[in-house]
Amino acid sequence: MTVYLVGAGPGDPGLITARGLELVRGCEALVYDSLVAAELVEEAPAGALRIPRAGLAQHELDELLVSLGASGLETVRLKGGDPFVFGRGGEEALALRLAGLQVEVVPGVSALSAVPGSAGIPLTHRGLAAQVTLVSGHSASGEELDYDQLARAPGTLVVFMGLAHLGEIAAGLLGAGKDPTTPAAVISRGTRPDAESVFGPLHEIAALAAPLASPALLVVGEVVALAAILPDASGALSLSSR
Repeated sequence: MTVYLVGAGPGDPGLITARGLELVRGCEALVYDSLVAAELVEEAPAGALRIPRAGLAQHELDELLVSLGASGLETVRLKGGDPFVFGRGGEEALALRLAGLQVEVVPGVSALSAVPGSAGIPLTHRGLAAQVTLVSGHSASGEELDYDQLARAPGTLVVFMGLAHLGEIAAGLLGAGKDPTTPAAVISRGTRPDAESVFGPLHEIAALAAPLASPALLVVGEVVALAAILPDASGALSLSSR
């Protein structure tokens, strides 16, 4: 029996892939993240089990997926964004394979590109950025982020799940020598109708983003300045100090 790890995209239900939607519509059990659009959950058949992931520890979730797969149910694990980009999809796939179950990963549109793009920010741009560095902001609460390396990295820096530690992250980059005037943006609930974004120099971005809600993405780099002239695809409310 195969368990399907399906990426739902970053929020907008229209960003799921055709293959992902097909599997959701044909499943017998759907295990879904809290950030998955309700419209996608409703696409599951009327008789399907619909199980929210909320409240389950990772090992409990792994055991649930193994149990559902082993029972013979056509099971879809619907994950926000892409399963293998800060989605713990690798952990879930390993647990299923170790239990003798087949796994198919259906990639999703990642917040990495979709969220900045929805706010008019291209991650790469000729003459401005030929490299993208991606990190998890959860690491900011410990000693894992190498601010010296991040401050020196050329191109664009994208920080997932960093809103709670935004002040620490900005201070760490500035302390490591990052130019305080480097353009920065925080996009909250990107691609969704209630999306909001703020723009400003790195040294002000934490204060500007204080009213925003999770989930949010931090983007730092010269490409952020292009949002002032490129279209905002999300229709988000944008606040700026510029």
